[in-house]
Amino acid sequence: MIHRPIRLALALLATGIPYAVPAAPAISVSPVTTPQVAAKTLPTRVVGRAVTVEAASGPSFTRQWPGTYFETRFRGTTAYFQVGAGNVILHVIVDGRPVAKLVKPQAGLYRIDGLTRGNHRVRVAVGSESQAAPTHFGGFYAAKATFALPLQAPRRQIEFIGDSHTVGYGNTSLTQDCTEDAVWATTDTTQGIAPRVAATFDADYEVNAISGRGIVRNYNGMAADTLPQAYPYTLFGDNTPVRDPRWNPQVIVIALGTNDFSTALNAGEPWKTRDALHQDYEATYLRFLSRLRTVHPHALILLWATDLANGEIAREAGAVARQAQANGDSRVAFLPVNGLSFSACHAHPSSDDDRIIATAITKVITARADAWDAR
Repeated sequence: MIHRPIRLALALLATGIPYAVPAAPAISVSPVTTPQVAAKTLPTRVVGRAVTVEAASGPSFTRQWPGTYFETRFRGTTAYFQVGAGNVILHVIVDGRPVAKLVKPQAGLYRIDGLTRGNHRVRVAVGSESQAAPTHFGGFYAAKATFALPLQAPRRQIEFIGDSHTVGYGNTSLTQDCTEDAVWATTDTTQGIAPRVAATFDADYEVNAISGRGIVRNYNGMAADTLPQAYPYTLFGDNTPVRDPRWNPQVIVIALGTNDFSTALNAGEPWKTRDALHQDYEATYLRFLSRLRTVHPHALILLWATDLANGEIAREAGAVARQAQANGDSRVAFLPVNGLSFSACHAHPSSDDDRIIATAITKVITARADAWDAR
């Protein structure tokens, strides 16, 4: 059966009269003060580290590591999601298309409206960094005429471990001169390295990175857990260990060393000489790789580094990769990345730089015929 608008269009075209096809309705995302929500939740798939609390009203999630995203699938024209406490930037993506950016949204229920009839996939992705405190997400809910559909995870998984370069620190800024607030507002992990690489391979991705952290030394000797110290836990400064049997990445991409080596040693730090720092960095990094290898025995582990600090970072990361290979691990590789603009906040990689880095990483993975053999 031909619907009336199509019949009209065909009739007008036959007469030579121009006909404009009506635009698809705009998708909107808005807070709801008097929700009309069915008493059922939609399935929520969370990718990234999170503490999940199950309740009669549905699950809630507490997360802090960057790049977390939540997904659901349904058939219908309207759905809801619940935002909890915490300062966050959320990107709402419907059927692969960004439709809304929520900056520090108030806690509460939000409605996605204006969808066409049919099946839809919604992703709510965290773009901001949450070092100061965790944030909360309350899952998805069905409108009256909305029906849940099964959620399937991609077969491929990639994990990205690192510092601010992996987070996407200030990467959308058009200037290097940024206030603390500007850094927060222009940091966008959804435009960073991880999602760009993952999209090429139709893979899920985790971003386990913290700005300012290193292997043995944080930026300028800052007192805080180093990345290997924070890595085993679901939240920062918390002793809840990571337990996610569904997460078994075939590829792990690591960039650590910028904070270890980008500043001079200060009085009172444990290393009296640069050589002592190098030795500690290499030994600790190798132990960290060994821990990862125990958990993910077949993963391809790719270390990468920029040419900052007069090449010191790349030399040290490359030395770690070579030593791991000499120790018998043939699934460790190293990638030097040069020629970046570092034009974003505080001389960090811009989103264009992130694209260059992602392209280089993608080429290495693609060139490895065994890259996805971990499963």
